[in-house]
Amino acid sequence: MHCTIRIMAGLIAILLSGLAAAQQYPTRPIRVIVPFPAGGNVDVFSRVLFRQVETEIGTTFVIDNRGGANGIVGADTVKNATPDGYTVMNTSFGFAVNPSIHKKMPFDIVRDFTPITNVATGLGYMMVVHPSLPVKNTAELLEAAKKQTLRYSTAGVGNGQHLAGALLASMAKVEMLHVPYKGGGPAMTAVASGEVQLHFPAASVGQPMHKAGRVRAIAFTGAKRLSTMPELPTIGETIPGYVGDAGWHGMFGPAKLPAPITLKLQKAVHKALQEPKIHAHFVDNGYEPNGDPPEVWAKQYRADVKRFAEIAKAAGIEPQ
Repeated sequence: MHCTIRIMAGLIAILLSGLAAAQQYPTRPIRVIVPFPAGGNVDVFSRVLFRQVETEIGTTFVIDNRGGANGIVGADTVKNATPDGYTVMNTSFGFAVNPSIHKKMPFDIVRDFTPITNVATGLGYMMVVHPSLPVKNTAELLEAAKKQTLRYSTAGVGNGQHLAGALLASMAKVEMLHVPYKGGGPAMTAVASGEVQLHFPAASVGQPMHKAGRVRAIAFTGAKRLSTMPELPTIGETIPGYVGDAGWHGMFGPAKLPAPITLKLQKAVHKALQEPKIHAHFVDNGYEPNGDPPEVWAKQYRADVKRFAEIAKAAGIEPQ
């Protein structure tokens, strides 16, 4: 009896201590691991979003780019961090695809992380080509692909860009060579420089490059046209049934991140996403802002791990 009382008292003390820490949190800058190099869409959106989150939560967010292995290198940094809320991650849905395409992982993506919130859902990617490739639409691209093997760059094996390209090649019955880079920034540079002919960037990255004449946008992978470029047709208008969404951006912490801290971060992100300029930035670049509660996000995320495994299998991507 006395032992039980002592245990209960200990648990209550731990709970109260956690609540007190959450009430004081944060007392110093928070590091946001972006597991891709600077210049890609996750990096661009993170820098826009977390400047606003700073005003909601009252501290500085420091973006730390840790690219490599489709986000695995940066995620491993978060997995090994102290679960105190001062190291978190904003990543792409490639994080949920990785178990389907890598035979060995340095962590379990469900057990070793705390889902905080889904930042935004991507409606699709732009399909852009190097200006030297004489094609202006999907039909002309497919004709070119029948005459030569086109090279397309992505932010890494198994991410949304890879799935979009693999699905296109599969449905159009053409061969295209996948060339993975260490992030969206280098992949965009590759098509702009002519190292590859084709790339599938997020609109936040693709539109400025298209307007500058460094690449030519020829289509959008989503189910409907991009609102900021309504003249850009979808691939599905040429290949019925084709839809390549851009997955999501999601925020995670290490395993055992205290619930009060998790909720405080989620609420700050959700509020920041409602700010008109931030909301418009996401929408104008082909993303739907989210910011759902941790329990809602955890359920969706775990379901997506299974869903993306099916997509990867359908696209013929073998684990490496």
